[in-house]
Amino acid sequence: MNKENNPDFALFSEHLDGIRPLNQDKHHFKQSVKTKQQVEIKEQQVYADSYFSDNYQPLLPVEGPMRWLNDGVEKIELKRLRRGDYQPDLLLDLHGMRQAEAKLELAALIQACVKQHVICCCVMHGYGSGILKQQLPMWLAQHPKVKAFHQATKEWGADAALLVLIDIGEHPHRR
Repeated sequence: MNKENNPDFALFSEHLDGIRPLNQDKHHFKQSVKTKQQVEIKEQQVYADSYFSDNYQPLLPVEGPMRWLNDGVEKIELKRLRRGDYQPDLLLDLHGMRQAEAKLELAALIQACVKQHVICCCVMHGYGSGILKQQLPMWLAQHPKVKAFHQATKEWGADAALLVLIDIGEHPHRR
């Protein structure tokens, strides 16, 4: 059918008389600028995902208090943790957190320890259903900055917490 003979086309053309096209002056497809907090959260997620696997099964003790020592670290360090020679400067309370949240917080704690030159920290996982109590040692054993961990003394939470010894690099150690 011909455009000139079509009554609908004529009516449409009549309505469009005097209309001019709009100028496109905005770009709608730019990526939005992320805030510093959003960038830090994404960094922490990538950091946590790169170190902590839920499938890794380190050799951990079945009996006695929960403890672990990284290769190349002297056994006396584990004994010092057990005796309470190291006082934790940073505390992390994981009560009420899900596994994903706990993993991010643990990664952030280790980063904070390295940044602030803190060699010992305490992670309180609580009793609860035991999921965090079971997963936490597995995650800690995977991280390269963790030298050792041991079940906390009574003053720091007993078997509902772990004392963690962190490798802060070439900085002088504090006790």
